[in-house]
Amino acid sequence: MSFSASDVKSLREKTGAGMMKCKEALKECQGDMDAAVDYLRTKGLAAAEKKQSRVAAEGIIATASNAKLGVVVEINCETDFVAKGDDFKAFAQSAADYVLSNEPADINVLKDALGSEASELTLKLGEKIDIRRFVAVKSEGGLGIYNHGGKIGVLVEINTTADTTSAEFQELAKDLSMHVAAANPKFVSGDEIDADFKKREADIYAAQLKEQGKPENMIEKIVEGKLRKLATDVCLLEQKFVKNPDLSVKKLVAEVAAKLGADISVKSFHKINLGEGIEKREDNLADEVAKMTGKQ
Repeated sequence: MSFSASDVKSLREKTGAGMMKCKEALKECQGDMDAAVDYLRTKGLAAAEKKQSRVAAEGIIATASNAKLGVVVEINCETDFVAKGDDFKAFAQSAADYVLSNEPADINVLKDALGSEASELTLKLGEKIDIRRFVAVKSEGGLGIYNHGGKIGVLVEINTTADTTSAEFQELAKDLSMHVAAANPKFVSGDEIDADFKKREADIYAAQLKEQGKPENMIEKIVEGKLRKLATDVCLLEQKFVKNPDLSVKKLVAEVAAKLGADISVKSFHKINLGEGIEKREDNLADEVAKMTGKQ
């Protein structure tokens, strides 16, 4: 499988590794991007998990909610200058409000509904405006929603018999959403970790240990130990609560449930990072000046 310069650049964005190492990884992995990320992690040259949420495009995350529905919408533009403008922010919020009120079936329905407004805004601001994606969660229990500076949007669906309007429940819902934004879990609980994910992590652990020169007869036992701790790294309920590391998230939920005399459990969570997966345009100021002065 071949690869292009664009693939090398994309791998650098994902991992932060050097260009030559990215080329090496893609060559070794025959152009397979996921395998190349794992290759760089194995070599200790990438912090892939920490780089996955790296912003690669401008725009804003807008949120909206009512008692039963939470919405996170991503709207993109070309520059940070436009993203900070009142017109762009107002359009993004109107998109979130539209989803909340009309519950479109998918992103294409939303684009059809707001396409004319997006085109008008493009003409006014001089930049492409893209209605990229949204997540909408309806819950019969409770909802946690969190917007981190227009860069990260989180929804947490909570099953509960508690009064969801109580101050204690509202605080828990917000804390859970903020935790997801900060800790980036991949699953709710250990029961959700699938065999493929475990095997991929085990293979990476083993390769890392080999690179570190660990004896072959020790590697299997070390990998088994790491896999036993995997849930505490990637599962929401098993993670240490970011606001109080002495508590796991599971224990936090249990304490609030006991205080309210109600059942509380986390059903699902959704997180959108602004620009994730979009290649960001890189401008060369010297080239731009040269073009303007006719010296190129």
